[in-house]
Amino acid sequence: MLRWILPIMAAVGLLVAVGCSSESPAIVPTAEPANESAAQVEPTTKIASASQPEPAVVVPTVDYSDDAIKSHLATKLLEVGTQRVAFLLSTNKALVKAPQSRIVVSHQQGTDPVAEITADYNEWPYGVRGSYSTPIDFAEPGEYLLTVTPIGGDVEGDAHIPVTVLDDSPVPSVGDTPPSSATKTLGDGLELVDVTTAYEPDASLYEVSVADAVGSGKPSVIVFATPAFCTSPTCGPQVDIVAELRTAHPDAANYIHVELYDNPAEIQGDLSRAELVPAADEWGFTQIPEWTNESWVFVLDADGVIRQRFEGFATLGELEAALMAAAGS
Repeated sequence: MLRWILPIMAAVGLLVAVGCSSESPAIVPTAEPANESAAQVEPTTKIASASQPEPAVVVPTVDYSDDAIKSHLATKLLEVGTQRVAFLLSTNKALVKAPQSRIVVSHQQGTDPVAEITADYNEWPYGVRGSYSTPIDFAEPGEYLLTVTPIGGDVEGDAHIPVTVLDDSPVPSVGDTPPSSATKTLGDGLELVDVTTAYEPDASLYEVSVADAVGSGKPSVIVFATPAFCTSPTCGPQVDIVAELRTAHPDAANYIHVELYDNPAEIQGDLSRAELVPAADEWGFTQIPEWTNESWVFVLDADGVIRQRFEGFATLGELEAALMAAAGS
C-alpha cells in the first residue's frame, strides 16, 4: 500500500501549486514501473486502440479563474437522472477539507436555483487528499452551474463548477444491464502478470469474467483501472479499495478488476506497446472526450443491473453503501 503514498503526495503538491480550476486543467500524468527494478516510465496522456471511435460528446469549459476557491470536477460524464457528482476544492494555499459543502444547482443561463443540496467530504487513502460527493438529480439535459460553498471549515467563499448534462451517456449507467464482456481470468490458464499491471495484485479479483458475473445471479463490483499506468494517483488505490471491500464482504458479491490494457506482460514500462482491452470499447470508455484511462467502478445487483456508477475515486464507505443497497441489505 505504501507504494501509492509518493505518487499521491506528488499529485497534491502539483494540485496546490497550480490551483484546481473549474476549467479542469490537464493533469500531469504519472506512471509507476511494473516492478521496483523497472526503468523510469515515460508518462503518457492517452493510449488508444487503432479502432477507437471519435468521442461521442464534447464538454465545454467556462472560465471562473477569479474564484477564491478553485475546483476540479471529478465526474465529467453526466446525464439526465440521479447520479453521483464528485469534485475537489482548493485555494492558492491548500486543499479545502471542510466537512461538508453546500451546492446550489442552477441552469447556466438562468438565475433561479434548481436544487440546493449538501455534499460530504470523503478523505482519500493516507489522508492527503479528498473529494466531495453527493447524488444530484438532473431533470433535463443542458448546461448547469454548481455554486459550492464550504461548510464548517476555515475557508470562506464560493466555487463555480459548470457541468454539461447529456440526454444519454456512452458509458453504461444506473438502471442499465452492461455488456457481457469476456474479460480475462486466471482460469484461462493465464498468470497474474497477464491480467493486471498491479504491483501486488489480489488474485481473487481475477477469478470471474464480467460475462459470468453479469449472469451469475449475484451482485458484482467491477473496477476498470490500470494501476501502474494511470494518469492520476488514484487507480492503484481504487483497485486496493475494491480488494478491501472483498475482504470485508467476501460472499456478498463477485469482485472483479478489469485491467484496461490487454497485454500488461508485454508493456514492460513502454506504453507504446500497450493495447486497450476490448471491454474499453464495449463499455464506451473510448467515447469519453480526452479519456486518459481513469478508473470506473460499477456496482451491479443480482439481476446484473447497474445500481451505482463511480467515475474517478470512490472510498470504501461509498462502495460499501452501494453494495449493501444493491444486495438489498
